[in-house]
Amino acid sequence: MMNLRAEIESEVGAAAASIAPLSGGCVGQVYRVRLVDGRVLAAKVDESAHPVLAVEGAMLRALAELSELPVPAVQFCSDRLLLMDFLPGGSIFPPGAQTHAAELLAALHSITAPAFGLERDTLIGGLRQPNSWTDSWLDFFREQRLLYMAAEGARAGRLPHSVRERVAAFCDRLDDWLAEPERPSLIHGDVWTTNVLAVSDRITGFIDPAIYFAHPEIELAFTTLFGTFGEPFFKRYQELRPIPPGFFEERRDIYNLYPLLVHVRLFGGSYVNSVDRTLRRFGF
Repeated sequence: MMNLRAEIESEVGAAAASIAPLSGGCVGQVYRVRLVDGRVLAAKVDESAHPVLAVEGAMLRALAELSELPVPAVQFCSDRLLLMDFLPGGSIFPPGAQTHAAELLAALHSITAPAFGLERDTLIGGLRQPNSWTDSWLDFFREQRLLYMAAEGARAGRLPHSVRERVAAFCDRLDDWLAEPERPSLIHGDVWTTNVLAVSDRITGFIDPAIYFAHPEIELAFTTLFGTFGEPFFKRYQELRPIPPGFFEERRDIYNLYPLLVHVRLFGGSYVNSVDRTLRRFGF
């Protein structure tokens, strides 16, 4: 078992005055660490058989390098230990904070790349997220998001084979409802409530990313799945980056099939029913 106090002092050059557990996080245990020199860090520890915290550290560093999105500065990362600045705030978003979030994400989505994906695979909810560069968004979304995660859910015994076949049939018809975006956009990839922090009307941080270059609508859709943001967010986002008609009526449900399949793979249960309802809605 890791000697967390010793590791922290070795990597950041100061002893820990206190270490307190925090809630949240699909990967490892999370702690609030106050150092004797006054600094406050968040520490993640992954002592599983296949630790992956270095991937999270790389994603946070990429966001800090490529964008102005507020993310915790990484002080040290390895597969088993991630040390980053502790960001203040909670996950309650009054209208002013939602407006600020819209401005931050619109700016993030303006960052582009020649293709969809990323130079490395990443993680979502602790699960591998493949990101092989692909010229077509529809091909990427079909192969590396829906079909891949449906196969993972079936392999884990949580998605019935019949539902997986319906997902595959639906994927054959994606271009009936979806179109290629003008360009790929950098997305955070996992914007749900507890991955966003705010103090009053200002967003103080985005944590636990699952980054890649995508159609920004997949990010916008996910913010509606569990009620992260609402009307103030979308009003401001539309002013900055207009959303074509049909998103709220059809496309957001299609894009939310991916996080639903992630939840099927992780938890099974009622999320299978949610996938079933979406497929039925579109005739599959």
